Amino acid sequence: MKYISIVSAVTLSLGLLSIPVVWSDSERFSSSFNSNYKEECGSCHIAFPAGLLPERSWSKILNNLDDHFGDNAELDEDSLKQINNFLSNNSSDKSSYRKASKFSRSIPRNKTLIRITDIPYFKHEHDEIPMQMIVNNPKVKTLSRCEACHSGAEKGRFDEDDINIPGYGRWDD
Repeated sequence: MKYISIVSAVTLSLGLLSIPVVWSDSERFSSSFNSNYKEECGSCHIAFPAGLLPERSWSKILNNLDDHFGDNAELDEDSLKQINNFLSNNSSDKSSYRKASKFSRSIPRNKTLIRITDIPYFKHEHDEIPMQMIVNNPKVKTLSRCEACHSGAEKGRFDEDDINIPGYGRWDD
């Protein structure tokens, strides 16, 4: 009987201790950032959390930096290798964060999407927002400017409670 009580107490304790961990990543991605990635990629746009795209997508992006959405974003070999390793190791298909897994699972395996805004899960999460609030909004302009509405975007936080669309206020779907 004493053994059963000890096992029950340990099991209950471990279960209770895991609650904050399970709840804490509900709307988040890994907040770890490679300084080289943040410096190189973040100089033109937000350094998107690696968990937004699967490894194959990051690889395709990095292999075509000479035409990175219309710009030449080529990197020196060392920087490219460091950034590739970081993005690969933290990509949505390797992440333990639930939100990253949702992004990854929504992409058909036979597709390699390079625009985060083309990902089915992203579209699902943003489908109720009237587009005039985005494209006609000089402070937003496009859904790829996550940081315009998500104050925690640069830290990998996209909590629905923290959405504030400039000129419109808090968004609540």
